[in-house]
Amino acid sequence: MNLDLEPLWLTLKLATITTLVLLLVGTPIAWWLSQTRSRMKQVVATLVALPLVLPPTVLGFYLLLLLGPAGPVGQLTDALGLGTLPFTFAGLVVGSVIYSMPFLVQPVYNAFEAIGGRPLEVAATLRASPVERFFNIALPLALPGLLSGAILAFAHTVGEFGVILMIGGNIPGETKVLSIAIYDHVESLEWTQAHWLAGGMVLFSFLVVLAINVLGQRMRKV
Repeated sequence: MNLDLEPLWLTLKLATITTLVLLLVGTPIAWWLSQTRSRMKQVVATLVALPLVLPPTVLGFYLLLLLGPAGPVGQLTDALGLGTLPFTFAGLVVGSVIYSMPFLVQPVYNAFEAIGGRPLEVAATLRASPVERFFNIALPLALPGLLSGAILAFAHTVGEFGVILMIGGNIPGETKVLSIAIYDHVESLEWTQAHWLAGGMVLFSFLVVLAINVLGQRMRKV
């Protein structure tokens, strides 16, 4: 049996980079949503959660138009000498960050909400700045939520298919991730290879759910 492991490493690379970007981008969004009283809160929260209900192919289609040579983002990246993002690994990262955003933001938002205002108020009376309150109080207390969100975002990225297919296609070594490789094997009636990859995904999914359940149980005991 000839099992190509390149899609596996590409998938792990994509999931890792996506998760790191989401931690950097999604955590401030979750913090702002948990603290703001702005009228825009519900609009932003809805936009963040939209990938939960939007069909992946629809999201991928509009990202393809937005990032393509005729789209505003595509024209900007092309003018900067970066080329266009569709059918590149960088394009996969952009699509994955947007598609997996709610899976990180929601657990982190819930963790920030659970802190309440009291610890931050006490820190403020001790003359801690807003930045110090965020890094020294909020982040440590929200760490279990951050871990849950990171695990969910990583796992969700590993299992992506529709967005990946629309914006990345099927380019070996560039955009052919694990889900696309399984689809290829099934189309070619290569059942053994498909079983190995799909079985690995089932085991991975089980471990992810188990980790989240164990983490949630420990959180309830704290």
